[in-house]
Amino acid sequence: MTQDKGHATGGPVARSNALVLAAAQGLFTAAVSIDLTLTGLTGYQLAPDKSLATLPFAMITVAGAVVTPFASLTMQRIGRRWGFVLGASACAAGGLVSVWAVFHDAFWVFCLGTAGVGVFQAFAQYYRLAAADSVNTASKARVISMVLAGGVVAAVLGPALAAWSKNLFPVLFAGSYLMVFALGLASALLIGIGYRDAPASVAGPEATGPSARGLWTVFRQPISLAALANNVIGGVVMMFVMTAAPLAAVGCQHSIDDGANIIQWHLVGMFAPSLFAGRLIARFGMPAILFAGMALSAVSGLIAMASTSLLAFYLALLCLGVGWNFMFVGGTTLLASSHLPSERARVQGVAEFIRYGFTAVATLAAGPMLEYFGWAALNAVIFPLLAIAAVLTAVWVRTSQTGLAQETAWARKFRRPV
Repeated sequence: MTQDKGHATGGPVARSNALVLAAAQGLFTAAVSIDLTLTGLTGYQLAPDKSLATLPFAMITVAGAVVTPFASLTMQRIGRRWGFVLGASACAAGGLVSVWAVFHDAFWVFCLGTAGVGVFQAFAQYYRLAAADSVNTASKARVISMVLAGGVVAAVLGPALAAWSKNLFPVLFAGSYLMVFALGLASALLIGIGYRDAPASVAGPEATGPSARGLWTVFRQPISLAALANNVIGGVVMMFVMTAAPLAAVGCQHSIDDGANIIQWHLVGMFAPSLFAGRLIARFGMPAILFAGMALSAVSGLIAMASTSLLAFYLALLCLGVGWNFMFVGGTTLLASSHLPSERARVQGVAEFIRYGFTAVATLAAGPMLEYFGWAALNAVIFPLLAIAAVLTAVWVRTSQTGLAQETAWARKFRRPV
C-alpha cells in the first residue's frame, strides 16, 4: 500500500521514472526528428516514382498504427520497461537497415528501415501515459508536460544532427541514419538501466470504481470524444502539413538546410511549450488551452497559404508545433482521466491505434496532395478538421459544466460542500 500511494502521489520511484522517461523522450524525439527532416528528401532521391517520395516517412506512422495495439498488450504482459527497450531496439535496427538501403539505392528496403522507427514510436508514445498513470488526477497534466519537455533539447539537436551527419559518408544522407541507430541504442540502454516498472495507482474515486466497462461505453463519453478529437485531429493536421513541409520548401527554391531548420523550429514549437503547458492548464483551464491549440493550428494554415517565403515557412511550422502541443497535452490529460485503471490497457491501446491510423492516412496522402495540388491547397484541408475538433470539445465543455452545476445544486440542497 505504501508503494502504491507513493506512486499515486508522485513518490521517489514515480519522480525518477518521470525523469528517465523525459530523457528517453528526448532521445526518441532526436531520432524521429532526423527522419522528419530528411526522410522525405531521401525518399525523393530513391523513389522510382516521385509521388512516392513521402512513402518511407509514412511507413513510420503506418508501422506505428499496426504495432500500437500489440505494444499495449505486450507491455501489459512483460512490463513497460522491457516493452520500451524492445521499441528502442527496433529503432536501432531500423537505422542500420536505412543506412544499407541508402548505400544500395534500395527504395523499398529504405521503407522497411523507416518502419523500424515506427515500431519505436508505437512504444515510445506510452512514455507520457506511463508517467500519467503513476500520479493522481491533479498531477497528470504536469507530468505529461514534463515528459514531453524532454523533447525540447532534441528538437534542436535532432535536425542539427541530421544536417551535420548527412555528408559523413560519400553517399548523401547515409550518415544521418547511422545517428538514428545510435539514438535508438542509447534509448534502449537508458530505459533498461534507469526505468523501474511499478503498479500504477490513481488517487480519487476512479480507483475504487466499478469493474471494467465496454469500450463503446468508455469512448462515447463526451470527455473521451474530446480526448480523441484533440489527439487524433491535432496529430493528423500536424503530420499532414509537417510531412510535406521539407519537400514544399525545397520546391519553393529553399535549400535542404533551410528545410532542416524549418523542421527544427517546428520541433521547438512542438515540445518547448511542454515546459509550461501544465501550468497554463492550471491557470486558464483545459478548454482555453485546447481552443488556443486549434486557433494556432488554423493560423499556421493561413500563414502557409498566404506566402511561400522562408519566413512564412518558419512561422507556419512554429505555430503548427505549438498548436499541436496544446491539443496533445490537453487531449492526453483528458484520455488519462476518462477510464478506470482496469480499463487502461484496452482503452489506451485503442485510442492510440485510432490516432495512428488516421495520422498514417494523413502522411500517406501528404506526398500526392503536394505533388498534384500544391502547398496552399494542402493547408486548406486542415480547416474543416479543426472545426470538428472544436465542436466535439465544445460538447465536452458544455456537458462537464452542466454536470458540475447539477452537483453544486445537489450539494447546496443538502448543505454539503462540493
